[in-house]
Amino acid sequence: MRLRYLLLAAACLAAPAHAQPDYAPAVEADYKASLGALFDYFHRNPELGFLETKTATRMAAELRKAGVTVTEGVGRTGVVGVMKNGDGPVVMIRADMDGLPVEEKSGLPNASKARQTNADGEEVPVMHACGHDVHITSLVGTAKRLAAMKDRWKGTVIFVAQPAEEPVSGAKAMLADGIYTRFPKPDYALAFHVSSGLATGKVSAAEGLQYSSADALDIIVHGVGAHGAAPHTGKDPVYIGSQIVVALQSITSREVMPLSPAVITVGSFHAGTRPNIISDRAKLQVTVRANDEATRAQLVKAVERVAKGVARTHGMPEDKLPEVRHVEGTPTTINDAALAGRLNAVMVQALGEDAVEPFVQESMGAEDFAYFVEKQYGIPGYYFAVGGTPQAAFDAEKAGGAPVPSHHSPLFKIDPEPSVTTGTVAMTAAVLDLLKPGTGVAAAGN
Repeated sequence: MRLRYLLLAAACLAAPAHAQPDYAPAVEADYKASLGALFDYFHRNPELGFLETKTATRMAAELRKAGVTVTEGVGRTGVVGVMKNGDGPVVMIRADMDGLPVEEKSGLPNASKARQTNADGEEVPVMHACGHDVHITSLVGTAKRLAAMKDRWKGTVIFVAQPAEEPVSGAKAMLADGIYTRFPKPDYALAFHVSSGLATGKVSAAEGLQYSSADALDIIVHGVGAHGAAPHTGKDPVYIGSQIVVALQSITSREVMPLSPAVITVGSFHAGTRPNIISDRAKLQVTVRANDEATRAQLVKAVERVAKGVARTHGMPEDKLPEVRHVEGTPTTINDAALAGRLNAVMVQALGEDAVEPFVQESMGAEDFAYFVEKQYGIPGYYFAVGGTPQAAFDAEKAGGAPVPSHHSPLFKIDPEPSVTTGTVAMTAAVLDLLKPGTGVAAAGN
């Protein structure tokens, strides 16, 4: 795969492969002048999905300062900016902006102390535990660079600050609110995600599957309440629910074809109020992951069958079987092969051969960016990873030191300056290539 990147890059190179773009120093200067402080603000003030009011207001203001025409309130709290520069293709750059209900324990001096009331009326801590603060900071940085280099591109750039990626709801909300009808419809859609599993200064993108699908399911397990000292007089939903948790793993180990990746994780299990009371209800929250739509459908269907089957074995009547509710979901994120091949070569040009890592799927993370590039829209997409952890941290872990924290961990942290600047240089390079004067929209294989 790397050889392909090199051959493609060599075909279009006008400068040595390792030459730094002439705008890279300006990106670094932007970080020191304003982007660093902007990242710090976002990191200290995260907000949950569809509650990103302050974040959206700040993003709108920053994009306007960069010369972008901005519309707020798209898809509830989303922000859409349009920068026109003559006739040419339309490129959309999307950055997600929501945080997670996690209490930050990174030990960083700018660690979040924010709290918000969530959709269930509960006050929870909030943290940028997935790096979305990097994404939106870089979006502003990219807008600044493109505004300063209008002599190098022709066309239109759409800047999207998307809400609610974590509950995989924001992209759908923006589409439902007419993002492709109220604003110029893109010919290409781009996005990146900072990765704690990739060294700073590096990028990586697949020429196909980039992210798995994800479906969130709630399982409501009914029981018959009783005294904890007399379990024989009731039906214990905690015990039934526990058996469901274990039985669900038989789906991935014994029903799905061994070469088809699949994950079923029960991330939340709540029931009861006192140790001596058998509750009449338990709630399980489940995430289901797959790499193709057939397996995805198989898993979701099997979860309901297994949950109800376990309840039946414990004598629950048909009117008290578990309820399985599909809360939210997103399909697989598939990079357009032709576009990814082209832009991976651009990454080699902009960052150097050693900075472009062949993509290897190491987990079953998911992204609702997939909705923006569904086949019905005919928009080829390119989603890439940007390294967020210094190589020294990986070396220390290998030598027996502390492990590098994963995304969604309260210990999660990335190195902001190289993450933001690499993401900004890479995204700017991609847009400049797609909007080179005199080039139309290339055919892509979405």
